[in-house]
Amino acid sequence: MLGLFLKILYVLKSQVKNKIISIVIPTFNEQNNISGIIDQLLKLDITYEIEIIVVDDNSIDGTAAFVREFSRIDRRVRLIIRMGRSGLSSAIKEGCLCASGEVIAVMDADGQHDPIYIEKALNELEKNKVDILVGSRFIEGSKIKGLSKRRERSSSIANYLARLSLYGFYNHLTDYMSGFILFKRNSCIKFIEKIDVNGFKFFYELLALSKGKLKVIEIPLVFKERIYGNSKLDLPVVWDFLISLIHSFIRRIIPRRAVSFALVGSTGVVVQLLTIYFFMMATSFDFEQVLPVGVVIAASSNFTINNFFTFRTNKLSGKRFYFGLMKFLLVSSLPIIANIGITTLFYSQLSINSFISQIVGILVVFIWNYAASSKIVWNN
Repeated sequence: MLGLFLKILYVLKSQVKNKIISIVIPTFNEQNNISGIIDQLLKLDITYEIEIIVVDDNSIDGTAAFVREFSRIDRRVRLIIRMGRSGLSSAIKEGCLCASGEVIAVMDADGQHDPIYIEKALNELEKNKVDILVGSRFIEGSKIKGLSKRRERSSSIANYLARLSLYGFYNHLTDYMSGFILFKRNSCIKFIEKIDVNGFKFFYELLALSKGKLKVIEIPLVFKERIYGNSKLDLPVVWDFLISLIHSFIRRIIPRRAVSFALVGSTGVVVQLLTIYFFMMATSFDFEQVLPVGVVIAASSNFTINNFFTFRTNKLSGKRFYFGLMKFLLVSSLPIIANIGITTLFYSQLSINSFISQIVGILVVFIWNYAASSKIVWNN
């Protein structure tokens, strides 16, 4: 009788454990942090089977090799090494699309998210019957350790701007930049598939795409101090945030990368004006003589900034940088004639206002430059 009871208990326990939670951890040079995180996750006593997916952007510190050894010991650990691809949002998206769990969790690899929160988050996700649960650093019960006051203020400002850019959707949230989230695969996967891999933050992009169609709650999170390694917050990350905000404010009517390309183009206008001004002040050349110099310098500036920000996942270096610059200058020069022709056509032949005619010409040139640059200059 006792044997039968134990057998039934084992079957019931096995059925409960059939549910899987996939924990996606994006990494880049996190060898000293990842070992402790994986070890703690594997020791969690929860009703779900655990699947850990480490998505590594070809780390140079041995992170991938270390995780590979872990995966040989424990089959619950999986490793994805990305060659020629990089970026936090794209790494998370790739991990989520490869996950087999009904519930998917995302957490950072720097040790600032304590693995013990997985159990609490999972319980709250099920109890409240929501689609997404996010760990917030800014609600009662939360705490931020090891973050400067300046970084805290920056995070608060970023969250305020993110809330504005979502046009009233998910107004109840306090932390749109959180890297600790749990979500139900069935309700979120259709939005995840559409996430722009060049986006700033995975969670923010998911909210922007879902437009209030998902139920989201927050739990307080203790944000721990990073012990090893360096923060990945840098100038390109700040640029990505700015582009994401603009992209959302304009209701995503054009590709996100095109927004970046246009913003870089606006800096080129300033560079050209300043170049012409200083050359005319410092030399005896007149405007017509200086104009070609200003145009080339402005175009070269646009190419360099686009290479560093807009197309950094296809970044050109060494000889390829200079070859790409030549192609960019050629690509940029071709539509000048088209711009003049189109503007003239709209103004003289179709009797359209001169301002509108110029806007049409500029728009055509922009579309050409963006498309040609994407397909010819940075198509590697």
